[in-house]
Amino acid sequence: MHQAFSGSLDLVFPSVSASDRSERPTPFLGIVSDCAEMRKIFGVVEKVAKTRSTVLILGESGTGKELIARALHTLSGRSGKLVPVNCGAIPEEILESELFGHEKGSFTGAISNRVGRFQLADGGTIFLDEIAEMSPKLQVKLLRVLQERKVDPVGSTRSIDVDVRVVAATNKDLAEEVKAGRFREDLFYRLQVVPVNLPALRERGEDVRHLAQHFLSRQAEETGRSNLTFSPSALGLMANYRWPGNVRELENVVERIAILSDGDVIEPANLPEYITEEAGVPQAFALADLTLPSSGVNFNELVDTYESKLISSALSQTNGNKKAAAKLLGLNRTTLVEKIKKKGLESKIEVLVVGDDEGEKVERGCN
Repeated sequence: MHQAFSGSLDLVFPSVSASDRSERPTPFLGIVSDCAEMRKIFGVVEKVAKTRSTVLILGESGTGKELIARALHTLSGRSGKLVPVNCGAIPEEILESELFGHEKGSFTGAISNRVGRFQLADGGTIFLDEIAEMSPKLQVKLLRVLQERKVDPVGSTRSIDVDVRVVAATNKDLAEEVKAGRFREDLFYRLQVVPVNLPALRERGEDVRHLAQHFLSRQAEETGRSNLTFSPSALGLMANYRWPGNVRELENVVERIAILSDGDVIEPANLPEYITEEAGVPQAFALADLTLPSSGVNFNELVDTYESKLISSALSQTNGNKKAAAKLLGLNRTTLVEKIKKKGLESKIEVLVVGDDEGEKVERGCN
């Protein structure tokens, strides 16, 4: 359950400027994380990197699967290149030629020989992203490459030896794809020699804050705005958002707000409305951090006034239905009734006896 925004966030999350890196985790080959699960994954990457074992990276879109593939290649010590291929973005009839190459005249438009991605990755690593989108026909050819370490260019009668480390990735459950008959079981087991399951960003604890600050630092450097910083409340709201697009979504949001913000401090009002709404903060309440007058304020009086306004607003929105108003405010109905009595708000309530499913009174506010 997400916590609603309140001024107390400023006490819980001290302000950190874009240039302050003292409390940030040390990146692992460019991957920023202080999450225990991610640290375990880094350990697996280090152990498997120098082997020839096939690695299958699983995780939602935007979780950083290509970054893990790049880390594997970097640590492998292999002399060849890392060659990425998005299997879901290339039509089947073109993907076969892209992966394995073709001979001149092998099909219409094949005006010359073409070297495939596997040959380009010889001595290095090929990263097959969205592997679940590969057609059954190409799955058979890929299985042969994994088994024999040879590729057969389209239209050729000769096989070509390749020394390629294969890293595959998908955001789908391949085991379920196998059950559904959409993915070959033998290929599945060939690919998942070493499986790596990346957690969603919402499962990575403090990483939202670490990553937000990391991306803001990068924006500060690129734009020459070294004083860019998040207010504690803005950072708290971002931490409470679920980030369905994961790290990629967070990176894009930080870039947008860094570009569009006028001041050096990123406030809740600078955040996209859907982020503040999910955290339980109407955009109208996502105010910039207040500067208190030098004369001070009466804290209890201000809190009491604000609480009264929240209760009045909830009653107004629900036409005086206390049960519905209590739900809006996240309170028990009895607690709300006590607050109404304590604040002397009964005069604003007109009781209309209306039977509902529970046989209780529905109370409506007077206009």
